Amino acid sequence: MISYDPFWDTLKAKGISTYALINKHGISSSLIHRLRHNLPINTVTINDLCMILNCDVCDIIKFIPEK
Repeated sequence: MISYDPFWDTLKAKGISTYALINKHGISSSLIHRLRHNLPINTVTINDLCMILNCDVCDIIKFIPEK
């Protein structure tokens, strides 16, 4: 399973709100919803988030093996 928990930690560490992502960077509210609920997003979106947040992929997602 892919988890976006690191994304929320990165936002907090960088002092960026979801409001800023939506209004300043053009991230859709539906994408924020997908991230909140660990729903699939594409690699282009992950790339965009890494560029906006100036971070690595591991700062956005982590893989949790299912048992």
